[in-house]
Amino acid sequence: MKSLRMHAIAAAAVLLSLPAVAQVSDYHDIKTPPLHQIQQPQPKRVQLANGMVIFLMEDHELPLIGGGARIRGGGRDVPAEKSGLAGLLGSAWRTGGTESKSGDELDDFLEARAARVETGTAEDSTNVSMSVLKGDFDTVFPIFVDILEHPSFRQDKIDLAKTQAATAISRRNDDAMGVAGREMRKLGYGADSTYARVPEYATVNAVTRDDLIAFHKKYVHSNNIILSFVGDFDAAAMEKKLRAAFSAWPKGPQAPAAAPAVGTAAKPGVYYVAKDDVTQSNIYLVHGGTGVLRSNPDFYATQVMNEILSGGFSGRLMNDIRTQRGLAYGVFGGIDTNWDRPGLFQIWIGTKSGSTVEAINAARIDLTDLQTKPFTAGELAQAKESILNAYVFTADSKAKILSQRVNLEFYGYPADYYQQYPAKLQAVNADDVARVAKKYVQPNQTSVLVVGKEKDFDKPLSTLGAVTPIDITIPEPGAKPAAPGAAAAKPAASSPEGIALVKKVQAFVGGKAKIDAVQTTHSAGTMQMPSQQGPMDIEVDSTIKYPDSSRRVMKTPMGEMIMVMTADAAFMSSPMGSGDMPGSQKTAMHNESRADILGIVKNIDNPKYIFTVDGTAKVGTADAPILSIDADGSPVKYVVDPTSGKILQRLSSSPRGDAVTDYTEWKTFDGITLPVAFTITTAGQPSGSGKMTAMEINPTVDPKIFEKPAPK
Repeated sequence: MKSLRMHAIAAAAVLLSLPAVAQVSDYHDIKTPPLHQIQQPQPKRVQLANGMVIFLMEDHELPLIGGGARIRGGGRDVPAEKSGLAGLLGSAWRTGGTESKSGDELDDFLEARAARVETGTAEDSTNVSMSVLKGDFDTVFPIFVDILEHPSFRQDKIDLAKTQAATAISRRNDDAMGVAGREMRKLGYGADSTYARVPEYATVNAVTRDDLIAFHKKYVHSNNIILSFVGDFDAAAMEKKLRAAFSAWPKGPQAPAAAPAVGTAAKPGVYYVAKDDVTQSNIYLVHGGTGVLRSNPDFYATQVMNEILSGGFSGRLMNDIRTQRGLAYGVFGGIDTNWDRPGLFQIWIGTKSGSTVEAINAARIDLTDLQTKPFTAGELAQAKESILNAYVFTADSKAKILSQRVNLEFYGYPADYYQQYPAKLQAVNADDVARVAKKYVQPNQTSVLVVGKEKDFDKPLSTLGAVTPIDITIPEPGAKPAAPGAAAAKPAASSPEGIALVKKVQAFVGGKAKIDAVQTTHSAGTMQMPSQQGPMDIEVDSTIKYPDSSRRVMKTPMGEMIMVMTADAAFMSSPMGSGDMPGSQKTAMHNESRADILGIVKNIDNPKYIFTVDGTAKVGTADAPILSIDADGSPVKYVVDPTSGKILQRLSSSPRGDAVTDYTEWKTFDGITLPVAFTITTAGQPSGSGKMTAMEINPTVDPKIFEKPAPK
């Protein structure tokens, strides 16, 4: 007790020694000191005689070096008939290797050193990047140079990239918000604008290896490249190495300036995309003919206006439409502010279907208020403070500062642009904000786009004006894809070779009579999948009731997830809640269900299932035929032992690359032989494995497990 009393006396003495604090009755009365001027270290700039610009930023905190080449020329610089070329280039450039080493050989070499050399593309540029331990720089840097200068663009990697692109096209309508963003750009810019084009099967198919080589030859020249390196090195020594590597490069044609936003923008009106698998609406209000470049003196006032309109929960949109009216779970908007091209004015709203029209009307009021409702001193001060507080975190590392400097060089902005930014923003007044709102926001030229389920809307969309429907059907390919199975048109009928091969699979699994007798299966097992925190173990319990019901229970470190699909519904529950399955997951589970081996061999005589043989694949030292299956619209590929009918592999695509599932162990259950162990390799890298621990054929199953629970 004495000890506690002495501590209390000591604490009181400390408090009494502090200066008096003014009492405030409202948090608005608390005064915050102005932000200190930011003192940023600057990278060293070097320009070679051939036009190449180099930036060097020393950072000795860790023994790492990162660098890259930013090259003028990107997605907006390809012809419309070959949309998707830039994406194929970014993928096949690195994976295709160089003239001296294949991409797979480079993978092995780099992985042994925990190093990376990658390629990618953006709207206006392409890039080659590297990351390496300081001690391995001299070993890995020549690979970076070789990739930059001598890519091989091997055909098999181009085919792989085309398969990935086709998969992405086939799934692009799954996500309602993605659909809305895509169609919004078409309305604002015009569907024929380079800034609104999207790859199609036909345009991806049209791209050849020669096109990729030609793009590289056109843009990858010393005077179109900005090199930048940051890390644990001496700048003078690094400059010497870079001069030795690049000084002899010749100049080439100058990359063209930013493509104009040529296109026929939509007329103001109401546009609708029907999507019946959602319970929410994605809404855009958009118009073109605006956008403010960062070089425009109005940029700073536009930044403040955007923050007042859409600055989180304090912004007018969120405060009105979500907080006051309760009409949206998310809303944002403003004028695009780009570096070198015009942009759009847009407002996005995410709301439940039953408040669609009401939310649009509320947004229209807020849009009009931008030109009629005065901007207050409080709004102005809060907007500036929010922008400047966030601005601090754009330069809180030397890597970010270097990235900013490269950006300024790339777009031709002065080197002190970011140092001048705070003062120019602080100089904005309410009159400036009101002026840019009247100048760049055009309520009468705005189009309204709605992606959702109209029968659930609170009012018909026609109450807002004449409605123009938008068809988002994905066009069929105009030509056969270069990559087998990338997006091939559905065959008219099974081939004799395909039927013969699938019947061998049927015999191996158990024969037609045994297979037809299977009505239900129940299995349990474990899977190991990669995650950012390391390998993640998942317990999986799966019940399938043929032909069209399945239930999967997955126990993960984050909690239990249940996914159910029937002929009439698809729903799920997780620690985050329960409800209808999102469209993308529904499609994935639907396709996975159709790929079920028993389901395949049960449908040999079903005319909706088409079986063909699509080339061969090497498994070990032998070539085995690929059984290509169109399972009522869901593509499936299996590599089959032609003698026994045993399935060796399943071939599929994922956003990270082509995936190969190797079936490593099979067992027989009540006369049915099924795989019980597998490993997955994606883009050449191990990406998962699984083991079945229990299997039941025709168990008794409570039909209620497939019923959707009543809402609570």
